[in-house]
Formats: sequence, C-alpha cells, structure tokens
Amino acid sequence: MSDDKTLLIVEDDPAFAPVLRRSFERRGYVVQHCDGIESLQALLETARPGYAVVDLKVVGGSGLECVRLLHERDPETKIVVLTGFASIATAVEAIKLGACHYLAKPANTDDIEAAFERVEGDAEVPLTQRQTSLKNLEWERIHETLVESDFNISETARRLGMHRRTLARKLEKRRLT
Repeated sequence: MSDDKTLLIVEDDPAFAPVLRRSFERRGYVVQHCDGIESLQALLETARPGYAVVDLKVVGGSGLECVRLLHERDPETKIVVLTGFASIATAVEAIKLGACHYLAKPANTDDIEAAFERVEGDAEVPLTQRQTSLKNLEWERIHETLVESDFNISETARRLGMHRRTLARKLEKRRLT
C-alpha cells in the first residue's frame, strides 16, 4: 500500500459513515468524509486523497460521478466503490471511470483494504459453471437501466414498463445494506 494514508469516504448514510471512518482511523488513516457530489467538489479544491471509498447512491446523484471527479483530479487515487446496489452494469462503469475495485455491501475494513491492494486484475480467477437465474437477470436489467437513467427511479420504471412503486419495492426488497 501507498505511504500516503489519506482516505476520503463519500457516503450519505449517517450511521455507516462514522463507523467506517473510525475503523480506518484506528488503522492509521487520515480520514475525510463527504456525503455527495457538491460536498466532494468543494473538498477536492483543497484535498488530494490517496484512497477513496465511494458509495453508489449519494446526495445529489450517482457515486459514479464521484468516481469520475476523483479520477480526473488524481488518476493515482485508489478508488473502491462500496454499494448495497451492486450490479454488473455499475461495476463495469465504475472501473471504466477510474475505480480500482467494486465491492458489494456488507464489506468490512479488511475487505476494503484488500481491494486497495488488488489494483491489478487476476487472470487466474476461476470461471463458474453456475447459470444466471431469472431473478438475477431481472436485477441486472434493472440496475443497467438505473445507470442509463442516472438513478432516476421514475425514468427507470418508465423504460422498464413497470409502475414506479413496483420498481421501488423491488429495489427495497433486494437492498443489501
């Protein structure tokens, strides 16, 4: 790991953010926190973190925008996306935008630190024979459409041809946080 142990947490959950912050501070990190895009932009005027943990759903929009802003500011920043709404679509976009890793909640500080260290890909990861279930395919399609519509629930429901409340129930039901 880098000697620069400055960490930025972009998380809007008022219960989870302080817990994550304390956990990293106990490991010797200097931690700053913001809850969304606007506060991140303000913080980046003065801060240059070596590491960042970014939630996908933040105040003012998508954590993917936060990943883009962090990577543009300093491509050397190691960014891990940590989300309760994991999908292949958002994982691919996060990596394209500059994240070094993507983790689904629940994940602990050990998992996040390990992700910071695994910047390079692993060609030896075993391929599975498991077929994707219909429910997982639906879940992937929902999240792909969420990304396409900038996490706008109403627009996503319209594109999927379902009622907004039905989509909201599905998202709440599968929430991993």
